[in-house]
Amino acid sequence: MPTKDRYHHGDLREELLRVSLRLIDAEGLAAVSLRRVAREAGVSPGAPYHHFADRAALLAALRARGFELMRDEIRAARAAAAGPADALAGMGAAYVRFAVGNPSYFRLMFRPELVESGKHAAAAGDEPDAGDDAFAALEETVMDAVRAGILPAGDADALALMYWSLGHGLASLILDGKLGQRADRMGIATDELTERVTRMFAAALIRP
Repeated sequence: MPTKDRYHHGDLREELLRVSLRLIDAEGLAAVSLRRVAREAGVSPGAPYHHFADRAALLAALRARGFELMRDEIRAARAAAAGPADALAGMGAAYVRFAVGNPSYFRLMFRPELVESGKHAAAAGDEPDAGDDAFAALEETVMDAVRAGILPAGDADALALMYWSLGHGLASLILDGKLGQRADRMGIATDELTERVTRMFAAALIRP
């Protein structure tokens, strides 16, 4: 079926992103090229260039999509929490759940060459960076805890970084297989251990 009949305006971009993620899942990042993605999508070799200037722009758009999805999960965890203490623990657990459920997105989101190149900004246009939005939600929750008197005001920035580091570290340990091994030795499920660690961390820092 001709490309113009298979994809309406705007649909091809989404299909190219879906195909790219499937290739990363199956074969790794090296498998992604505009020519390969076009072939897998069943379109002409030049079609992707209507949406992405080059491979870096395609990967940057995928990275931005990953941060958008993670941001939404973190915000949902915050909205569902009973208070700032519960929100901090829940947001950390949501971060880990996203990483475990979307390993290709998660690894791509923190690729050094994409973080440092600044090309993702061009892919996102004038929209705010979703990674910054996700961290902002964490900062706002820390400030909620400060205003509630359960976290010290002078350390708010450092505390936000600590919570982020905890979530990222747990996610990386799970994806590398290390936390699962520890959970097995403890006779506990990995997600239960993650929940326990995030809540213990929050409880250790929060004032009674």
